[in-house]
Amino acid sequence: MKTTIDLSDSLLEEAKRVAARRSTTVKALVEAGLRRELRELSAPTAFRLRDVSFRGRGLRPEAESLSWEALRELAYGERGG
Repeated sequence: MKTTIDLSDSLLEEAKRVAARRSTTVKALVEAGLRRELRELSAPTAFRLRDVSFRGRGLRPEAESLSWEALRELAYGERGG
């Protein structure tokens, strides 16, 4: 299918130079770039949990055996939470 795209002069000149070096056409470069872009856009991105840990040696010795409820009380006190 034929279509028309509007490219800046400098981009088209660079594309022509690259195409000549690779023994291909500007059309082939445009198609390859468009395919790559569409593939990247449609590929699911893996969720990465950001590391927000901090330096330390874990819980204080007196808190190591506490239940979750007791740890919350220790952390929040009367503020709830």
